[in-house]
Amino acid sequence: MIPRSGPWTAAEIEEYLHDAVIPVRIATIGSTGPLVQSLWFIYADAALWCATQADAVLVRRLRADPRCGFEVAADAPPYRGVRGRGRASIEAESAATVLPRLIERYLGSQPTELGTWLLSRLDSEVAIRITDLSVTSWDYTGRM
Repeated sequence: MIPRSGPWTAAEIEEYLHDAVIPVRIATIGSTGPLVQSLWFIYADAALWCATQADAVLVRRLRADPRCGFEVAADAPPYRGVRGRGRASIEAESAATVLPRLIERYLGSQPTELGTWLLSRLDSEVAIRITDLSVTSWDYTGRM
């Protein structure tokens, strides 16, 4: 990870990404223009990991051009977060590991109807791994 600007060190950015249980917004560009999509994420091994269906528009765009932008920030005070860019790879074989971790992170360890439904679609799921992160942080906590 390369911190480009902002008040946080690389270690503080990593801590924020480990602790933030909010979706990541991923931005791509395609022939019809920009697209921003929100997905659950995990930060591990210096990468942002997400999962989605293999036939999703986001997957098609990332296969065509792996460059993407991202932001992890809450919509409520105190306003703070990270944004940046990276390179995405699509890893079908990692979905079986990533999806259960995402479900536990966002829904908890107890079985839920949504979690069960998401796991029922695992055969058509892929993992998205975003690496080569170039990141900017901001933190307006002191102003809030």
